[in-house]
Amino acid sequence: MKIKNLVAATYAPMHKDSSLNLGMIDAYAKFLKRNKVSGAFLNGTTGDFASLTCDERKLIVEAWSANRLDDFFLINHVGHTSLKVAMDLTSHSADKVDAIATLAPFYFKLNTGGKLVEYCKNIAACAPELPFYYYHIPDLSGAQIKMIDFIKIASKEIPNFAGLKFTKNDLIDYKYCFDYESNKYNILFGVDEIFISSLPLGAKGWVGSTYNHLAPLYYKVKEAFENDDHKMAADLQTKAMLFVDILNNRGGYNGVAKGFMKTLGIDCGPSRFPHITLNDGDYAEIAEELDAIGLTPYMSK
Repeated sequence: MKIKNLVAATYAPMHKDSSLNLGMIDAYAKFLKRNKVSGAFLNGTTGDFASLTCDERKLIVEAWSANRLDDFFLINHVGHTSLKVAMDLTSHSADKVDAIATLAPFYFKLNTGGKLVEYCKNIAACAPELPFYYYHIPDLSGAQIKMIDFIKIASKEIPNFAGLKFTKNDLIDYKYCFDYESNKYNILFGVDEIFISSLPLGAKGWVGSTYNHLAPLYYKVKEAFENDDHKMAADLQTKAMLFVDILNNRGGYNGVAKGFMKTLGIDCGPSRFPHITLNDGDYAEIAEELDAIGLTPYMSK
């Protein structure tokens, strides 16, 4: 079965001392489900995976699995600079989630599709019964490889290859991947700021951080597009873009956006270095700015 609709790239909830606050995950999961989010992408970029220990990444998977909701996908990102560690993370989560994903090693960078397939093949084999997704985020991983070239090899070499989390503003490569072998693979679009651009290309599934905060807005964009109200769809998409800009201008999107979750009733706590978390007064000001652009009615509740 292909994963469809919005999947939130989730935060790692933390206490004020930046230790994990796993007790928040039950409420967090219910919050997402209530806002018609269809799943959670765990331990990804939004989840500060690179700032977590391996034990912490395992604890997060265990907590989400223990609080699993019906009809709610769990995808665990297991990428690491060490292939051995990535394989261990995969084996650990094989009986706890619905799918596995990995990005490329991000220190010694891969530069060919063949090398990337070799890395992914070893990881995918550690959970052979689960769908395997490659997490394409070259601006951070450094693996500047065309995904259509990767898919042509992966589809033959990785038995449980299911698709991509495509986080790159390259609609041409996305469309080639989406169409490959008559739409055989699940190509999840991962650039929230141009969500609207994926709709005429046929996108059915999306993974992103702003689906934590603005799920109702994106469903309205989709509805307006399907009703041929392209002006309304574009206006709503602009609000999503401004959301990212307003938070980013306060010191960096990832950390500020995590802290903003408290405004929506889900206190995910602070972010770890190098991200920043603002104080309550700053978040009140941000909420006022967002309300001034008409965004408040479209926020997750």
